[in-house]
Amino acid sequence: MDAVRTSLDIKEYPDTEVQKNRILTLEEWQEKWVERKITFHQEQGHQLLKKYLDTFLKGESGLRVFFPLCGKAVEMKWFADRGHSVVGVEISELGIREFFMEQNLSYSEEPIMEIPGAKVFKSSLGNISLYCCSLFDLPRANIGKFDRIWDRGALVAINPGDRKRYADIMLSLMRKGVQYLLSVLSYDPTKHGGPPFYVSDAEIERLFGSVCNHRCLEKVDVFEEKHKSWGIDYLVEKLYLLTEK
Repeated sequence: MDAVRTSLDIKEYPDTEVQKNRILTLEEWQEKWVERKITFHQEQGHQLLKKYLDTFLKGESGLRVFFPLCGKAVEMKWFADRGHSVVGVEISELGIREFFMEQNLSYSEEPIMEIPGAKVFKSSLGNISLYCCSLFDLPRANIGKFDRIWDRGALVAINPGDRKRYADIMLSLMRKGVQYLLSVLSYDPTKHGGPPFYVSDAEIERLFGSVCNHRCLEKVDVFEEKHKSWGIDYLVEKLYLLTEK
């Protein structure tokens, strides 16, 4: 128990630049899906989201919910089943097709005229639309604004040098009264190059602080045996809620 408490209370690293030049290409992310290197996917959904779902939704109905870098996240079905409209973006067409297949949802696909080579996949009920393209191309598709954003495995996967561009897109998608739930990871970035990348509290403030307040809802020790291969000895997940100032 002491070890867990120590890891949760551990000081954050000053925003070191140790990972700043680390780059994964879109092709490398697509290869991860082909090679089944998708340990980031959670088949049972995200437990902290489950825990804070009521806090996140605030009893509201008919919300528009955005999933950046959505993969085949089962939580998209959770929101759709509660009557909300879900939009996601994902570079891997394989990941998108697997989502619809595994959730037993029929769907259609069509090209996105504003983005050459990109497609949008829509559930037959019309309540889930997944865009297969780079997130940085997405603004050209005019997807509108959102009441909720669920960011798990997205900010932590974006190349550190692209974070400001990423945050600017997220801010542009926010409707008045938005609730933005953000999951980040804390570990010693001098021992693991990422992804997932280390994101500090100071970095969240730098990226979103001009527009949003943020508070940490919970910290959880998520270190497992497999993480030893990363060269780290602790891994803490932090869940933040961002709201308008």
